[in-house]
Amino acid sequence: MKISNIAPHVRQAALITACGAALVTGTAAADEHTLTIGMSFQELNNEYFVTMQEALETAASSLGAEVIVTDARHDVSKQVSDVEDMIQRGIDILLLNPADSVGVETAVLSAQEAGVTTVAIDAQAEGPVDGFVGSKNYDAGYLACEYMAEQLGGEGQIALLDGIPVVPILQRIEGCTDALNQYDGIEIVTTQNGRQERTHAMTVTENIIQANPDLDGLFSVNDIGSLGALIAIEASGQDIKLVSVDGHPEAVAEIQKADSPFIATSAQYPADMVRVGLGLALAKHWGAETAPAEIPIDVQLIDRDRAADFSW
Repeated sequence: MKISNIAPHVRQAALITACGAALVTGTAAADEHTLTIGMSFQELNNEYFVTMQEALETAASSLGAEVIVTDARHDVSKQVSDVEDMIQRGIDILLLNPADSVGVETAVLSAQEAGVTTVAIDAQAEGPVDGFVGSKNYDAGYLACEYMAEQLGGEGQIALLDGIPVVPILQRIEGCTDALNQYDGIEIVTTQNGRQERTHAMTVTENIIQANPDLDGLFSVNDIGSLGALIAIEASGQDIKLVSVDGHPEAVAEIQKADSPFIATSAQYPADMVRVGLGLALAKHWGAETAPAEIPIDVQLIDRDRAADFSW
């Protein structure tokens, strides 16, 4: 079943419910202790995560809370070390954006042992987390690739660029694959790791195009990688349509260009995501018994018609 008409927005009931429940509970339960919130990012060399960091700091400031932020730089060993350091510094809440969903379990266990409330943000984490908030990543992959297939008239050769070993990336690939498999005339010719990095994705895409001279379309699991892929596509001179996931400002600007190969991205809402995550963590930390274990955040397909009015 196609899901191109999925409800997309944004300031949804989850945001109101999670934050509202947390603040009401906090009014009754908070004491003179200054709340300390730690957030470990998989990377901060990406405006998506910078937007998330800024939203967290604004929300924490409104609570009078202290914030500690670390950047794992896609190194799960560094991320585990960062989390252990934050625990030693006395954090009450850990918001964890995993560099590796499985490899980060050691950090989750350390946080649990220390009595730290842990909520995974954007990507799931193995181990005893208290909650998870993330985009509907299967939908993100499905929407982008369904749109690409429609623009190709249901026929053509498609390549996929995947990324780091976290559940959201796998879900985006799964959603994309399921969408493309609805069309008998679509062939997925290769799936390769673009590492979600601009330079590496550009090189990988160059090699894909050389190996597949009749390539018609490409899906990247994130916008930064897609912007590298775009360089390779434009250099090739071939008519290859490009779709992705995130809603990054550079990608949205590129999509607005009438002659760009970049035709759509499934947009996420990083500021909403971290606000909901913080609200859920506060609710759990202050003992709310009805707070959910998982809150999914809707995505929205941004094509040329919608790009001018979209921003994080």
